[in-house]
Amino acid sequence: MAQTVALISKNIKRLREVKHLSQKEVCVESGVPQGQYSRIENGKVEPSISTLEKLASVFEVEIAELFKSDDLEQVVNMPLMQKIKMIDNLAADEQQALFKMIDLALANKRMKDNLQTLIAQ
Repeated sequence: MAQTVALISKNIKRLREVKHLSQKEVCVESGVPQGQYSRIENGKVEPSISTLEKLASVFEVEIAELFKSDDLEQVVNMPLMQKIKMIDNLAADEQQALFKMIDLALANKRMKDNLQTLIAQ
């Protein structure tokens, strides 16, 4: 159990640093009290599943990523994460245009996948 707590705390700290967030920012976004978060990140307490879900949401990863022993920096695509952060700095109309392009690309992908499925039948 102690190894799992240490692994979770290491991964949470690394993800926080990769996303360039302070502990306070993580706490505000997740709703986890700062004292509790500090104890989790320092490996002093075992977080509940609901707390892990909140933290995974803030870090934009699946909860399973918090338990992985491999290098999370390979899992988190830094260029993509940086681009996503930059979207917040765009004007509202630019954001909407970008979201429409993303929606169009996703719809196009779905249509291609559906056509391939139909052709394969």
